[in-house]
This record gives sequence, C-alpha cells and structure tokens, in this order.
Amino acid sequence: MKRRNFFTSLGSDKPSGALRAPVQGVPHVASPGPAIFTNALLRTHENKEVRFYDDLIRGKQVLINLMYATCEGTCPIVTSNLVKVYETLKNRMGKDLFMYSMTVKPEDDDPTALKDYAEMHGALLPGWTFLTGDPYDLETIRYRLFRMDHILIDTDIYSHTSFLLIINDATNRWLHVDPQASLSTVLKKISWADPPKTREQIMEENRKLQEQIDKERKKYGYRMNA
Repeated sequence: MKRRNFFTSLGSDKPSGALRAPVQGVPHVASPGPAIFTNALLRTHENKEVRFYDDLIRGKQVLINLMYATCEGTCPIVTSNLVKVYETLKNRMGKDLFMYSMTVKPEDDDPTALKDYAEMHGALLPGWTFLTGDPYDLETIRYRLFRMDHILIDTDIYSHTSFLLIINDATNRWLHVDPQASLSTVLKKISWADPPKTREQIMEENRKLQEQIDKERKKYGYRMNA
C-alpha cells in the first residue's frame, strides 16, 4: 500500500466490534449509578431542584469540585483555573461536558450565596452549576466520591478543595486531577475521559494528517537517515 493512502485507509473497512461513540444520556452497563453516586435531591445556584444522579450524572461526562462561598484561600484560585478550563472547552460545555461545584458548607451556602460567588468569580456560565442541599446528602456524596481512605483527610471538609473529579458515566471512566496543575495537564486528564472516537472521526483525522504529510513532503522531500 502506498504511504499516502495508508492513513486514510485505516478504519475504511467495517470490522466487527468497530468503535462507536457512547450515546449521550445512556450510562455504561458497569456504571454504579445511584448506588454509589446517590440520587440526592440538591438545589442549584438558580434555586432549581435536581437529582444528583438522574439529572446531573447519568450518561454524561462531568467535572466535579468542592468549594464554599466564603473561602478566601484555595477556592477562588481553583475557580479561576476552572474558568480557564471552561473557556478552552466552552464549545462543549452544557452539551457533552458539564461542570459542577458543590459546597462543603451547605448550612451557609444557599442558592443566593452560590450565585453571588459564581458571579463574583466569572463562573456564572452555561453548563456550570453550583450545588447545595441537605448537609447529610452532600457529606455522603463527598465521602463516596472524594474519599481518600485516610481518617484525618476524610473528616476534614477543607482537604478536598483542590481535587477535581472527572467522570464519564457513559464509559464508566473515572479520573482526578489537581485543578491547580497547569491548564495543559488538566485538559489532558479531561481528554482521557472523552468518549472513544467513531470510525468516521478517526478517518477524518487521518485524512488531515496525510494532507499535512503530503504538504511537508512536497516542501522538504523525503527525509532520509544519514
């Protein structure tokens, strides 16, 4: 096979078991569902009631962090970094990628407090939801999703404010990253939870790659080892 045809030919056949993108809204067969996530009734910064799993997680790719509105240390820094993440991925936000910031102080953070915090830090954006609710429910979610299995860390509500959880329920893929890491690092980790590409997407990427190879070959010729 000629080199120029190699990349565009990859995936041109239709072998059994070819990759197909997960269906948005459909959880993976191995998803733990509400048994782990819980289906707690929470309230958004817009004062809307939502079920944690059914409305926010089920079949979606999501980013979750913990915060509280009066925090003057890590929370504003993390939120600022997440705004940069949002701006980089804004074409996906609210469509196939969602961001949730959950308070660890629901006794103090009602929807108005969360909305004020989001507005103050430039985070009042489509696809980014701030959440409060019953203290027991939020503590349960924190333990189930952010637990480090260390009693001193897990009983300290401030210890997880620099922890970004990345979940794709459609592929049952879980990752985490420090949101204070470089933007490129955070974006790379998020990409690892992206759904697998379809055969058509792979072929299109290969076509563009072959075009670039042909352009460089025309300009520089074939590069041979000395």
